[in-house]
Amino acid sequence: MDFVTTGDGSKTLYHAEIGEHYHSKHGAYQESIHVFLKSGLQFFLEKEHKKEASILEVGFGTGLNFLLTADYCAKNAVKLNYRGIEAFPLPLEIISQTDYDQYISAALWNDFVSTYESAVKGSVKLANEIDLGIAHTDVLDFEDKSTFDVMYFDAFAAIHQPEMWSDETLAHVCSFLKPGGVFVTYAITGNLKRSMKALGFSIEKVPGAPGKREMLRAIKQ
Repeated sequence: MDFVTTGDGSKTLYHAEIGEHYHSKHGAYQESIHVFLKSGLQFFLEKEHKKEASILEVGFGTGLNFLLTADYCAKNAVKLNYRGIEAFPLPLEIISQTDYDQYISAALWNDFVSTYESAVKGSVKLANEIDLGIAHTDVLDFEDKSTFDVMYFDAFAAIHQPEMWSDETLAHVCSFLKPGGVFVTYAITGNLKRSMKALGFSIEKVPGAPGKREMLRAIKQ
C-alpha cells in the first residue's frame, strides 16, 4: 500500500489489490468532516439534543473518521462510544505515518497510537470519556450486544467491493442501529436507496463532499 496526498493536502492510502483509495482523492480530511462528522454525528446530536453518542463504523481503515470524531467530542464534552469493524486492520506502523496528528490534539493522538493495538484486540478507554473498540472480523461475522446511534458506512466503493453493499450486508449492520439512528455514507446509488428503504429507513439526499454532488443519509424508522 502506498500513501497518496489528496486534494486538500491530507494523506490517504492506495490499496493496489482492491484498486481503490481509502478516502476521496479530492480530500481525505474534507470528506471525513463533511460526510461523517457533520452529516452524521453532529446531525444526530442536534436532532436528539444529546451530549453523548454511540457510533458503529463499517470500515475503520486508517482511523481518520474516529480521530476527527473523537477530537470533536473531547472539545465539546460529548461522551463517545465508538466501535469499528475492520477485517484487515492496518499495522500501527502505517497508522503512525498518516500525519493525522496535525488535525487533532496531541493528547488524543498519543492516546490513540498507544492504545490502537489493544483496541484491535478488544476495547480501550481513552481520555475525555471516549471508548474505542475495533472488531477484527468480517462484517457478516460482526456481533455486539449493543446498538448504536450513528453508523458511519465507509466501505470501499461498490464497484470494487460489491459484497459490502449487498442487501445481506446492509441488513446485518443496520440491525445494530437504534430506531431513530442515523446512517451516513459518501455514496448514493439507486440500489442503495432501494435497499435502505426496504430496511425501513427514510432517506434523504445530502450535498456531497468535494468531488461528489450528493451523498446519502438515512434515518431508521
